[in-house]
Amino acid sequence: MSTMLPTRQAAEPTLADVLPSCVAALEGGGGVLELPAADRVVVVLVDGLGSAALRARAGHARAMASGLFKRTTITSGFPTTTAAALSSLTTGGRPGQHGIVGYTALVPEADAVVNQLSGWSDVMRPATWQRLPTIFEQLAAEGVPSSTIGPAKYADSGLTHAILRGADYVAAGSIAERFDAARALFDQGGRRLVYLYVPELDQIAHARGWESDRWLATLEALDAEYARFSARLGRREGLLLTADHGIVDVPASSHVIFGDVPELVQGVRHVGGDPRCVQLYLEQGSAPDARTRLADAWHRREDSRAWIATREEAIQAGWFGEVDDAVLPRIGDVLVAARKLVAYYDGRDGDVTGRSMVGQHGSLTSEETLVPLLRAGAFAL
Repeated sequence: MSTMLPTRQAAEPTLADVLPSCVAALEGGGGVLELPAADRVVVVLVDGLGSAALRARAGHARAMASGLFKRTTITSGFPTTTAAALSSLTTGGRPGQHGIVGYTALVPEADAVVNQLSGWSDVMRPATWQRLPTIFEQLAAEGVPSSTIGPAKYADSGLTHAILRGADYVAAGSIAERFDAARALFDQGGRRLVYLYVPELDQIAHARGWESDRWLATLEALDAEYARFSARLGRREGLLLTADHGIVDVPASSHVIFGDVPELVQGVRHVGGDPRCVQLYLEQGSAPDARTRLADAWHRREDSRAWIATREEAIQAGWFGEVDDAVLPRIGDVLVAARKLVAYYDGRDGDVTGRSMVGQHGSLTSEETLVPLLRAGAFAL
């Protein structure tokens, strides 16, 4: 018997509700998150900081952990991968609408699986592949300025043009310099929205794991800057700190090489997604029951370690939210989402891409989906 799929409720607050609620705060208060009125709002996005990891290291992040409880924890969305989650944050839409459906995903026009962070080109244009207007564009139309603060290397990236369009990009080096840049923007006065991006924890977790000493030291540095900035917030200035996903450390001994098993790749033309959320794309013109047969093969071998769904089952369970017709072919015919501490790799033709990663994410476990939504200043509870 197959494992029951986790479902996502349409009314469940997610990362997609954060910026629209901030806009409501700038307009007098309200939104899904019921934020009070504020004149200036900063949203700090800490890449890879799940609620479970923050709670586990609470003694090293006392300022942030002191504000973490049930009401200040939300669901990031699905899949729990940066490109999809940040698109949801900055557009207020779910992947089935904005179209960024995985770390790598099929671009039908190219008949190729393309990296959704870095694979921007004429066949995957930032202005059209991400299909929704951003919250920053909506604010610009209303005459309200918004700014993005992040490392200089991301200022002109394809992903920036896809999901941050409408905001001025302010390059700043260290975490401390980014918080200083946010304070300088606030000091200009008037209504404004600021988005501050912190990628360091995710980068360190991939290379060394979230339980490493280096990850812990960076968490401590972030906590100090969060405390320093929060203490200087004015009565009409609000801060939210959240994350795009959590992370789990997967040892090399838990890597599953599925390409060596013929029935698990029968009829598969492309492999996309993440090692913890594989998306399998069948050959064009496959038989009507090909998805079901492939899913059944995966159920027989991996049902104890993964949630396995056909595209239709995943959509029915609400994983991607409402899915527009144009986005349908971007989603795998069969999805394999890890629920145990494993990661799946194709392995055919000597492919070892990504196998050096320690920290991983992409699936539906609570460690990956639950993220903080800490509140300070005008938003403090």
